[in-house]
Amino acid sequence: MKIFTVVGARPQFVKAAVMSREFSNSNEINEVIVHTGQHFDHNMSAIFFEELSIPKPDHYLAIGGMSHGKMTGRMLEMLEDLMLIEQPDAVLVYGDTNSTLAAALAASKIHIPVMHVEAGLRSFNMRMPEEINRIITDRLSSILFCPTQIAMDNLVNEGYEKDTERIINVGDIMLDASLYYNERLPVDDSLKGKRFVLCTIHRAENTDDPIVLKNIVDSLNEIHQEIEVIIPLHPRTREKLKDFGLNLKVTMISPASYIDMIKLIKSSSLIITDSGGLQKEAYFFKKKCVTIREQTEWVELIDAGANVLSPAQDGQIVIDVLSMLKKEVDFSTNLYGNGDTGKKIMEAILAFKK
Repeated sequence: MKIFTVVGARPQFVKAAVMSREFSNSNEINEVIVHTGQHFDHNMSAIFFEELSIPKPDHYLAIGGMSHGKMTGRMLEMLEDLMLIEQPDAVLVYGDTNSTLAAALAASKIHIPVMHVEAGLRSFNMRMPEEINRIITDRLSSILFCPTQIAMDNLVNEGYEKDTERIINVGDIMLDASLYYNERLPVDDSLKGKRFVLCTIHRAENTDDPIVLKNIVDSLNEIHQEIEVIIPLHPRTREKLKDFGLNLKVTMISPASYIDMIKLIKSSSLIITDSGGLQKEAYFFKKKCVTIREQTEWVELIDAGANVLSPAQDGQIVIDVLSMLKKEVDFSTNLYGNGDTGKKIMEAILAFKK
């Protein structure tokens, strides 16, 4: 069985690596990996692939740095050409990027089954490009691999039939990845005994508006007076700080590798982020989280009290962070499976019939 895997950003490679390891242990799967180039990243060098034991892509399309429409259209054209050449039995996609949507569209139009990992997630905010990508990809998919029961419920509420082989709760594939790499972390005592908050900010809604970004900067500067704030500064955020003349007075470091991020998460007292993935990784490593957004796809974290939504309004982030630092949180609830998501997806793929 030939699986055509499409990825476009670093987090998708980490997720796809879980499945590539499963596929490599099977004599029944031949995987072709395509990197669209949606998020061009200088850190995506040979070191990245070697550090994470990730197979290098079979095809690199170098499509990035365009508007959503242009990018998706170019990907659609090139992916269709590759699919016609490779003739896969199924196309495997992850998450909610333009690469995800383009691959699902290309495959469905030439009648190749689509399998969507992280299906059923909803923020219920149609202004987010990711929300549009998720919804359409789910509609086009033959198998929907859901990370949580809430994701399953979202699909049923949208009219998908429940209790079918098409919709499967497999758990969260990022838990598999986090457990795998945590076991392989090199010894590093540099963070031992250090008390700090780890922060990442990169989303357009937080960085493109000077008033919003100023509120975030002022909040982080104030929090830094109480507890050190360490932020691996995204290049885009760095440029916006410069453009708006904002002075961020926290500990700024270069963008961290996936392995280094796990080290930072494990040693931190709390996470401040606008990232989707980091909200979950905080929970994996039993860390409280404050999310600088108005919605999240991972509502079970809010329900569990492990995460709080804190829009960038005057003083609110400071209040929420100081409150969460004092809060006791029960991390014993198993929200994202048992770390065997890759095996469950593999079993479903092998059982799949067109």
